[in-house]
Amino acid sequence: MRVSERGQITIPKALRDRFGINPNVEVEVIPTENGLLIQKRTAAKHPVERVYGILGAGALGEGVSVDDYIEEIRGR
Repeated sequence: MRVSERGQITIPKALRDRFGINPNVEVEVIPTENGLLIQKRTAAKHPVERVYGILGAGALGEGVSVDDYIEEIRGR
């Protein structure tokens, strides 16, 4: 492979097919001790996984359960 004037390379079709690098698939270029590693970008996390545990224990106040909090915001 050669690098173009604009810094682009072409991944051979056989490798794109083998590794599922289809149009619009994002890849990452990662520097390593031996050179550069090109890999498909990992899929985004589910939105719930991104916020799970963000509040941590006791975030609602000392001794306040989630059920208590829900009842409070519902006005019951």
